[in-house]
Amino acid sequence: MVGTASALVLGFLLASAYGAGFHLLLGGPARHILLYVLTAWLGFAIGHFLGDLLNIELLKLGALHLLSASIGSWLALITSRWLVAYEAQREEQ
Repeated sequence: MVGTASALVLGFLLASAYGAGFHLLLGGPARHILLYVLTAWLGFAIGHFLGDLLNIELLKLGALHLLSASIGSWLALITSRWLVAYEAQREEQ
């Protein structure tokens, strides 16, 4: 149980850093930071569970499938950025 709790905390911190860093790098309105952090959490969780389901052992840190979780988080962040830009473009027309 201790390994699972520490993996949960580490995953939460990493995903939060990914979301905040993504916003810092790309900029945008302040309201987007919440979107990016939430998206990073969701993508991180989905990536972790897919890594567990597919038994991906590369860069596994304890109970945390770090590689697949990080890839899931970044894919979700890129997708959310694309959707936000698409929505802004639609509103301009």
